[in-house]
Amino acid sequence: MLAGGGEVTNAEGAQRWIKLSEQYGPVFTVYFGSRPNVVLVGYDAVKEILVDHGDSILGRGEVPIFFDLYNRRGMSVISGDSWKQLRQFSLMTLRDFGMGKKTLEEPIQTEAQHLTTYFRNLNQKPIDPTNVLVCASSNLLAALLMGTRYNYDDKKWMKSLDDMRKAFSLASSPCGQLYDMFPSLMRILPGNHQNIFKLFQDLKDTINEQVRNHIETLDPANPRDYIDCYLIRMKQENEKNPDTPFDTVNLVETVFDMFLGGAETTALSLNFGFLILIKFPEIQACLNEEIDQVIGRARDPVVEDKNNTPYLNAFLHKVLRFSDVLPMGAARRATKDVNFRGFLIPKGMDILPMLTTVLHDPSHFETPSVFNVKHFLDENGTFKKNNAFLAFSAGL
Repeated sequence: MLAGGGEVTNAEGAQRWIKLSEQYGPVFTVYFGSRPNVVLVGYDAVKEILVDHGDSILGRGEVPIFFDLYNRRGMSVISGDSWKQLRQFSLMTLRDFGMGKKTLEEPIQTEAQHLTTYFRNLNQKPIDPTNVLVCASSNLLAALLMGTRYNYDDKKWMKSLDDMRKAFSLASSPCGQLYDMFPSLMRILPGNHQNIFKLFQDLKDTINEQVRNHIETLDPANPRDYIDCYLIRMKQENEKNPDTPFDTVNLVETVFDMFLGGAETTALSLNFGFLILIKFPEIQACLNEEIDQVIGRARDPVVEDKNNTPYLNAFLHKVLRFSDVLPMGAARRATKDVNFRGFLIPKGMDILPMLTTVLHDPSHFETPSVFNVKHFLDENGTFKKNNAFLAFSAGL
């Protein structure tokens, strides 16, 4: 099958991929330009390849526009053992600084207070909240990665984030998808696609400046954030391993990658959540009632409240499922031959797990096209996990 890129990253394409799977099965090959790719559709196939065969698909699938953007460096692009080292280090370091833990409560609460103050000061003036939501989301990343925070009126930082959004839009446009299909030609042709790299430059410049400042002020006995921890590890690795992936280029590209992967997706999910609350006031009323009963108005929410707010937990899961902000998981590449469901996926073949088809899989979600909070609640109103909730991929 020959295909353009438009349906790959468009959430509305879920039904198209599901229909193709009804004709060809959940595993089939499509060509993007001249490149063959194995496409996986539905929860069972995606989970099986990512989890059960994760060790065999450690390579990074070729996405030329992003490979060029990252200069073929950083955690999203490098493959094999180097990728595993960077990934394991990053996960451990971010957890140590509070990712997913109670210690992240305070910066989240602080940012939430800044955000609500900003909204109150608008005096009910209608706005598009996307930019300020991107800034709020990026501030949590900035705190973990760089130990800093940016005000919503910081023109330089807001311009960097706005340019990032414009670049994402261009990358998913026809010119960006032509770049992915015919990279050798598009690299030398003038056109709007060349602006993608220019629009990201301010953000990269800011990260480079932060790295230089961290090098000058580093205290190995008191690491302040991810960059400090990386620099300490880099020094240790360089003393014993000249081929280590821990260098400043990978540091800049990895921090850049985390901003690209975290700020926009979080902001889009929040934006979508606001739209749902406007469209379904009855859901908003149920949330208000539960929050007032469990948390009240006298204190901020804390992590422990999650276990006592099943409706809120279900609503947030439903927003992430329904907003579908990451329709396609990271492209993988087989690092060895893989026997998968009677097919041979040869070494070097790119694999595209279509997460959008997992989140819209009718065999795991009743009425997948309907915003139904009860997908994540049992008959007693208790929060119910769903294994097919793979909003941000799975496995290695």
